[in-house]
Amino acid sequence: MLTWWNPEKQRSCTAMEKKKIDWSSIGFGYVQTDYRYVANYKNGAWDEGGLTTDANITMNECACVLQYAQTVFEGMKAYTTADGRTVCFRPDLNAERMMDSCRRMRMPVFPKERFLDAIRQTVKANEAWVPPYGSGASLYLRPYMFGSDPIIGVKPANEFQFRVFGTPVGPYFKGGIKPLTIRVSDLDRAAPRGTGHIKAGLNYAMSLYNIVDAHEQGYDENLYVDSATRTHIEETGGANIVFVTGEGKLVVPKSDTILPSITRRSLIQVARDYLGLEVEERVVGIDELGNFAEAGLCGTAAVISPVGKIVDHGEEYTYAGMGSVIGKLYHTLTGIQMGTTPAPEGWIMVID
Repeated sequence: MLTWWNPEKQRSCTAMEKKKIDWSSIGFGYVQTDYRYVANYKNGAWDEGGLTTDANITMNECACVLQYAQTVFEGMKAYTTADGRTVCFRPDLNAERMMDSCRRMRMPVFPKERFLDAIRQTVKANEAWVPPYGSGASLYLRPYMFGSDPIIGVKPANEFQFRVFGTPVGPYFKGGIKPLTIRVSDLDRAAPRGTGHIKAGLNYAMSLYNIVDAHEQGYDENLYVDSATRTHIEETGGANIVFVTGEGKLVVPKSDTILPSITRRSLIQVARDYLGLEVEERVVGIDELGNFAEAGLCGTAAVISPVGKIVDHGEEYTYAGMGSVIGKLYHTLTGIQMGTTPAPEGWIMVID
């Protein structure tokens, strides 16, 4: 039974005993928790799945995922709210996006209700690892699926494994919320009519060289433009980007090769319905970088992080950092996640 949070029917909960961790000092890294969910697909059907304490995966050396990177994943978080509940933020959208990713990668769809139940089971079994309210930390959840049987010819796998694990994390960007410096990249993230719009592991593998190089050059991230014309802005290697005009309008880049971020989608609704802002989703030219007052990177890991500077081949564009609009977006959305701001119907799933 999946319970969705009705903000009109809040109840106080007795917080369970948490793990003895210095929650304020944990980074964004992997910490092995007690349980994870596993389901296997074989002979055209999924087994019943369930929880296991075994964090290791054993597979053949010729497994399809190892040869041809047939894998997709999702990312979301579980939180402790102000009234002591353990909740997840919009996991139904993660389920739907993973279904889309699976179809594009010729993988069997893991049903939406089973996905949500796997999330519930994983969080409930690891509830002691969900950081307490006010710590600034959360339990990051990683659902993923991969081709597991031996495949040497270039073709899809026949057998697959779906898994979910959780790991407690602190802020994605070390040092707390501070303005980021990013550069316009000479390399491409996604091809037209390719896989940029799905959450496939191969998309992120392609960005690894570039993110290491960016860090070595003193930048926090890479900003990618469209690979066909190199004239309009898409996203960074790990997050979508949004802009704010001097008049306070939220401008959101639009492209068929941008990953449809759940955080971005939520921020758009927050901007319109909570803050009364005008929102414009459109193609944003690289030549418009100087037209905006604020900029921010948004995604599950970071929520929204302010951008202080974008460097385009020596040309520098500066922004207000945590300006008034980016700041309001951040505090409103995190308030919804933490239970201090009423949530739209269906946005919060309670783990009970």
